[in-house]
Amino acid sequence: MSISNKPDELIYSFAPIANLECKILILGTVPGKESLRQNAYYAHPQNGFWKIIFQLHHIPYSTNINARNSVLLQNRIALWDVLKVCRRKSSLDSHIRDEVPNDLQKFLHQHPNIQAIFFNGKSAATYFKKYFPDIGLPTYVLPSTSPANAIRMEQKVAAWEILKTF
Repeated sequence: MSISNKPDELIYSFAPIANLECKILILGTVPGKESLRQNAYYAHPQNGFWKIIFQLHHIPYSTNINARNSVLLQNRIALWDVLKVCRRKSSLDSHIRDEVPNDLQKFLHQHPNIQAIFFNGKSAATYFKKYFPDIGLPTYVLPSTSPANAIRMEQKVAAWEILKTF
């Protein structure tokens, strides 16, 4: 997929990282430009997502995509985005428009062991509530791992500790 700075650029989400043993689902909004360029979730080097996941599970940090995905699945964590497609002129969620949600109801039906949904930031939660107000699972809004979220990494890690309770 080519990436441009056109205001009407269509952005598509990736396929979910999941298996039938996953107990929790983490949802972002839609991939940023660096993630799209690298064809990988949370690929921007300043995004704290992977550092947090590795730290929570006491695993040495890796930039290898397969290692990252394995850490999620070994810890029964599924990862996806609320939005299937949208228009966006930058990586900022505030620039999202003309969004279409992913089929999360179908996903949850196909992954019956999911016990809770966690949002990587308020925007993901807002879009989720807009399209799926009565999903029937507990939901938790976590601080965004984006570098645009100015809270300290220690605070983010502390908030994300809740993942370990599932």
